[in-house]
Amino acid sequence: MGGQDGGYEESAPVHVQKLDQYGRAYATGKRKDAVARVWVKPGSGKIVVCGKTMEEYFARPVLQMVIRQPLLITQREGQFDIMCTVSGGGLSGQAGAVRHGISKALTHYEPGLRPMLKRVGFLTRDSRVVERKKYGRRKARRSFQFSKR
Repeated sequence: MGGQDGGYEESAPVHVQKLDQYGRAYATGKRKDAVARVWVKPGSGKIVVCGKTMEEYFARPVLQMVIRQPLLITQREGQFDIMCTVSGGGLSGQAGAVRHGISKALTHYEPGLRPMLKRVGFLTRDSRVVERKKYGRRKARRSFQFSKR
């Protein structure tokens, strides 16, 4: 199948620019229980999360750094305005979801950035989620304290 004269040739999928009618690229980012909807458009570098500035919403500098990572790696800081809404999970998971969404949206806007972001693992959805609690256990794996008498 598909040898020298097989008739068809398999090639890598061609990534093209995907924009809406306002010239924005949209993507959904996920991490743990958090889901972020992200819109990227050319601008001055403003990042708005749920109607607030990024500094207001994510007060911790570590979380702000996590969100800026895709822009720093692709050397596009200050070139895009980012608007996102995020729901579910805690602040750390939400920051990871926004990072995932920004990375995906950047590849929709500039497909040439894909290899750079893929190499550092920003396009991969981090599939680690909280393990469920089992019956007969205090938490997912922790058992109750044992006492002989």
